Amino acid sequence: MTLELIHVCVENQTPLLAVCRGYQEMNVAFGGSIHVEVHEMGIFSDHRENYELPRDQQYQHAHSVEFTNGGLLHEIHGATTAMVNSLHGQGIDRLGDGLQVEAVAPDGLIEAIRVQDSPGFTLGVQWHPEWHFWEDELSQQIFHAFHNAAFEHHQSRH
Repeated sequence: MTLELIHVCVENQTPLLAVCRGYQEMNVAFGGSIHVEVHEMGIFSDHRENYELPRDQQYQHAHSVEFTNGGLLHEIHGATTAMVNSLHGQGIDRLGDGLQVEAVAPDGLIEAIRVQDSPGFTLGVQWHPEWHFWEDELSQQIFHAFHNAAFEHHQSRH
């Protein structure tokens, strides 16, 4: 159901913000594939959280991401890099058709995507911007952009 709903959102220009598993589902919905255990591949860092740490520490910034020059996240944040948390064992293997890379981790793992030719807001991020968003400028900027897109979409329909 989720894979179909992603396409419905894109077709109707309904703003879409996909987080973590939703980001992975967004890639699969467009025909992409997923690495199941990125930490076992030998080419990527371990992006999983450390369960021995308290939750607040598990969700702290873990690594930087580099934004695609001129991409949506670069436009939203106004900088070329930012720090993000990392709590995932899976990651994008083959990028789905019509998707564009928005951010990459230092080890080369894709961390954010969008639908390339969509006139609506479509963004997927591997990290969790909802965690303590009030303390994180990038998270606030993502949610502000999503809110504005949702408001504009609502206004255009009424």
